[in-house]
Amino acid sequence: MARISVERTHTLGLEAAREKAQPLVAKLAGQYGLTPDWSGDTVKLKRSGVNGTLAISDKTIRVDVELGMLMSAMSGMIQSEIERSLDKALS
Repeated sequence: MARISVERTHTLGLEAAREKAQPLVAKLAGQYGLTPDWSGDTVKLKRSGVNGTLAISDKTIRVDVELGMLMSAMSGMIQSEIERSLDKALS
């Protein structure tokens, strides 16, 4: 199993950060076949072989993903995509 953790700081405030995160969640869900489940300012992303969360606070957005055996081979590519997408969403 592989674990990915990406955290970025921001100065947007909680509501604006959530607005910026929603398209990112939709992109990751569509690209990797994940099912998003929002609960407040945290979204769980899940599919067979992938469990993840995206947590939004007033100063940070943190993405944590745990990949199963088959998806572990793609961990570098997935981490790069999360980092790029998160940086783009917050810029």
